Amino acid sequence: MMMYFPLMIINLICVLITVAFFTLFERKTLSYMQTRKGPNKVSISGIPQPAADAIKLFSKQITKPSMANQIPYFMAPIISLIVALMLWQTLPMNSALLILSWSSLLFISLSALNVYATLLAGWSSNSKYALIGALRAVSQTISYEVSMTLILLTSLFCALSFSFLEIADNMKNMWFFFMMMPVSLIWLASCVAETNRAPFDFAEGESELVSGFNIEYGAAGFAMIFLAEYANIILMSMVTAVIFFGGTYMFIINSSLILSMKIIFFCFSFIWFRATYPRFRYDRLMYLTWKGFLPFTLTFLMLILIIQMNMFL
Repeated sequence: MMMYFPLMIINLICVLITVAFFTLFERKTLSYMQTRKGPNKVSISGIPQPAADAIKLFSKQITKPSMANQIPYFMAPIISLIVALMLWQTLPMNSALLILSWSSLLFISLSALNVYATLLAGWSSNSKYALIGALRAVSQTISYEVSMTLILLTSLFCALSFSFLEIADNMKNMWFFFMMMPVSLIWLASCVAETNRAPFDFAEGESELVSGFNIEYGAAGFAMIFLAEYANIILMSMVTAVIFFGGTYMFIINSSLILSMKIIFFCFSFIWFRATYPRFRYDRLMYLTWKGFLPFTLTFLMLILIIQMNMFL
């Protein structure tokens, strides 16, 4: 246990550094997809841009709307960042101390808490745009969380384990992606919706809600919400790589590099979707999950259960 906390702190620092440079990667990628230059004025080709943004945001004066509820208003970004960083402790890292036997269940439980921080931020701002954005985010997150949980349960039943590491080790011969291709694609779409990213970015619809639930936040509060959002994107990319594309033998350097390449590909996919697809209509978003994804994933889960029961009889 004495080694656990230093390793956890190192892990969190690495996550924050990764998030900072992922923002630069996104801005550069989007700029070249739109045939323009991204950030390139800060030092060497704009590489220190994340550090410049962090210094700017955390050095600005912290203000709040005069009608905001003060304590929930300041607590919401902190809760959002804490939950996002706690989620990273559910995944297998380079120490046996950080492997949890029930990591998938802890992941489901913690991911459900994200919605509370979003609702708290929108409600406490006492702004109609923030409240509408928060309500959209809550309904969207809860709706797609059902499909995500069912798909994750499908992988758990295939691997007969609740540990992410054991799920990955069960794919030595064949990835689950090829066994469950339709639900794998549904999982990817659900991850995009769960993280409120384009084309499902209704919680932050700039064209209609002027940034949505975080409209009244600036300085450090906005930075923490921003960090939490991008930490969740990288986390969902890592979970996708682990449960569908087999991050086997994660303690071996070569396999860790391969897993990192998979994670980078899925992170790039989030950016690719943002640059490619226009925003959905909100009613179609809800129709898609409740009348499309949910019946299909339930049927697929029942099929997997029947197959597993026949194997043990």
